[in-house]
Amino acid sequence: MRENRDVSPTRQSSPARTAAARTTSGPARRTRPPAVDPACAEAVDLARTAAEETARPAPVGEHLGLRAEGDRVVTHYFEALDPAYTGWRWAVTVTRAARAKIVTVSECVLLPGDDALLAPQWVPWLERLRPGDLGPGDLLPTAPDDVRLAPGYAQVDESVEREAQWELGLGRVRVLSREGRDEAAARWYDGVAGPRAPIAASAPAQCSTCGFYVSLAGDLRQMFGVCANEYAPDDGRVVSADHGCGAHSEAVNLPAASEHNPPVIDELGYDVVPSAGEDAEPLDDEALGHS
Repeated sequence: MRENRDVSPTRQSSPARTAAARTTSGPARRTRPPAVDPACAEAVDLARTAAEETARPAPVGEHLGLRAEGDRVVTHYFEALDPAYTGWRWAVTVTRAARAKIVTVSECVLLPGDDALLAPQWVPWLERLRPGDLGPGDLLPTAPDDVRLAPGYAQVDESVEREAQWELGLGRVRVLSREGRDEAAARWYDGVAGPRAPIAASAPAQCSTCGFYVSLAGDLRQMFGVCANEYAPDDGRVVSADHGCGAHSEAVNLPAASEHNPPVIDELGYDVVPSAGEDAEPLDDEALGHS
């Protein structure tokens, strides 16, 4: 008898072995779907009553089926007839205790069906933010690990002037990284200040040949500059070197004057206006049209 107890299943599944198995293989998973409890499956009227009380005053449609959620736990589905929830369904979960005959309602919720109209998937505010959304007084915090920024002392290239790039205690804590600079360059070049803008297609020449074009510093000076023409639509903005507009400094050809007929003089009627001589009386404000 002692030997049988030593090899029994109870002795084989020790707590230490069970804990080790959970640690290595995770929580135990059910190998088969739960069986439908007959008492819970027959509680259709109980589930309908719970759905009608929750949906009141909207009616509840026909029974759409059921699903076993676990041991002695069944969910009944009913059609939602509310016009605001087309394609949705009421899900009423019923259960009973072990060795009990009374079935009770666990919860009643409204769930979307396959044809239900759903709201767009929630997106974090940082991913919803777009250029131009930041208004006066708004703050846009930058994450400490933002890939667009890098420590100032780590982004000093040999080909760039090092003055004012990093001064101990006075320089900027972070500056643009290569990735951040490349993203900005691609965004500017593909935007309204790039070569494919409608205004650039009809420009007389490129911005790189304009006297109002001020090149940027660093590596960005190879492709971008700032417009300094107050009459240009891009005044004070970053433009690409192959951008352009009608306010180019070398656009010296004036448009031809429009041809028109000689002025028509009306000689049928005239008004006598006294001359402004020495003997003439000065006209008052009312005669001149001033009130």
